[in-house]
Amino acid sequence: MRTSLRRLLPLAVAALPLALSPVAHADSGTTYSARLDSINGSGGSGMLTLRLNGNQATIDESWSGLAASFGGGDYPHVQHIHIGAKGQCPTKSADTNNDGVISTTEGAGAYGGIGTTLSVKGDTSPAAGTNIKIAPGGSSTDYHRTIDLSQDTVSALQAGTGVVVVHGLDPASLSKKAQNEKSDLVPSLPLAATSPALCGPISSMPSGGVATGVGSTGGVEDLGVLAAGGGLLAAAGAMIALRRRTAVKAV
Repeated sequence: MRTSLRRLLPLAVAALPLALSPVAHADSGTTYSARLDSINGSGGSGMLTLRLNGNQATIDESWSGLAASFGGGDYPHVQHIHIGAKGQCPTKSADTNNDGVISTTEGAGAYGGIGTTLSVKGDTSPAAGTNIKIAPGGSSTDYHRTIDLSQDTVSALQAGTGVVVVHGLDPASLSKKAQNEKSDLVPSLPLAATSPALCGPISSMPSGGVATGVGSTGGVEDLGVLAAGGGLLAAAGAMIALRRRTAVKAV
């Protein structure tokens, strides 16, 4: 018994620095997600995942069920991370002119202005927000892109006030009043072209997929490290105590 203890105790003690070391696991940044729900009766739905390291974001997004064609081609759906407001999607009460459509500006009180444009290529700044030539098109998309975010967008994600908004409605689904209205963003386009179709607040989640709301995943990972370290300390203490009792009996 004493021989076994002598062999196991050094192994347990040697393992403690590894378990308690802050570099025992790789820091892969923070993962954020958003469920994209229908707004303005678009009938669409989708999901977005964003993995953030520093200010670099790798974005995977899919949605379906939106307007398919426009002017003889694929319907362009401009999309953005909106920031600077409540971090929410607007309710029907945001439709202040009672035309049955929550326009982009009417919804801004809930989700804010454009922080980053989720374009398929080129510019991702707010300046590209209404550029339909670099927007995903058609009734569905599978979007993957790695881009640099502005500090304002990063800060909004960390504060829990980022919101994904995908724009573009089927004009035929709108009221007659709304069908005759021009876009509040690009007057040369109909209101349907730039009005919100999908919306989803962005929240963070740690490794393992459990949503936390706001902030980094470091605290959750550190709990695991501390638990492992505590287990080794307990095991080492038990072996020391057992060794002492064995030695007393031997005397």
